[in-house]
Amino acid sequence: MISFKGSHYPKVAILYAVFFYVRYSVSYRDLEEIMQERWVEVDHATLNRWVEKYAPLIAAEAKKQKRQVGTSWRMDETYIKVKGKWVYQYRAVDKQGKTVDFMLSETRDEEAATRFFEEAIGNNILPEKVVMDKSGANKAGLTNINICHFLSGCWLSFIDILQVKYLNNVVEQDHRFIKRITKPMMGFKAFRSAAATLDGIEVAHMIRKRQMGQESVPAFRQFMELAG
Repeated sequence: MISFKGSHYPKVAILYAVFFYVRYSVSYRDLEEIMQERWVEVDHATLNRWVEKYAPLIAAEAKKQKRQVGTSWRMDETYIKVKGKWVYQYRAVDKQGKTVDFMLSETRDEEAATRFFEEAIGNNILPEKVVMDKSGANKAGLTNINICHFLSGCWLSFIDILQVKYLNNVVEQDHRFIKRITKPMMGFKAFRSAAATLDGIEVAHMIRKRQMGQESVPAFRQFMELAG
């Protein structure tokens, strides 16, 4: 359960603001006006702090509670601008398009890919195969995982690696929702802020794809339930 102790605002107001920001294409200034229309006086700087603090915590709960994904993954990364420089949102979905995992990295290399696969496998069941593009770094990252399995004696835990670009269309199309929300934000000023915001956007996207709870439950209620 996420603690809201010490906050001067009701939990529902905080979560409403965070959810609205990560689900819809609005600026913090716009969100400030939206909250005022709902009789909540809060400035844009406070709204930013709420997103940075609570979105990652909710994302951690979402990763634990989402429905089980398939064992055939599609993995890729998309570009996000932070302080005028590109950083990389590593993402994976299963062949049905359900979100497997996500991670923001300042680098796009073997080390980052290895870390992503470690986290993704740790949060999900072991995949049978992973489809990716022709990236050598991503292949090397997953090969490192297979080597670890080999050295630990897990002979049956090898993951097939398929580098077939057209089979990766599922995850490339799934990037569009993330880019649609982040584009109006005109880039982030800090890596921490970008990572927190993207965590929240990914959770909202999982809810939209009906990966969390019952389909009949409204999206905001599901978001609140993740906070406990």
